[in-house]
Amino acid sequence: RTAEREQEMAELRVTQTKSKIGGTQVQRDTLRSLGLRRIGDVVVKADRPEIRGMVHAVRHLVTVEEVH
Repeated sequence: RTAEREQEMAELRVTQTKSKIGGTQVQRDTLRSLGLRRIGDVVVKADRPEIRGMVHAVRHLVTVEEVH
């Protein structure tokens, strides 16, 4: 059942658009946890509350698109 639910859920495409330099350590750690290392990196994550919270913490450094 969990696998079926995962397929039905949307995903988020997160792209790092700005540098982490000058950001707080928490922002740097959040980018790292999302799997973003450098400007232009793109990751696709499940649309979950935890991921949305992480994206919200670095919303000024990334762009987000919903992928179905």
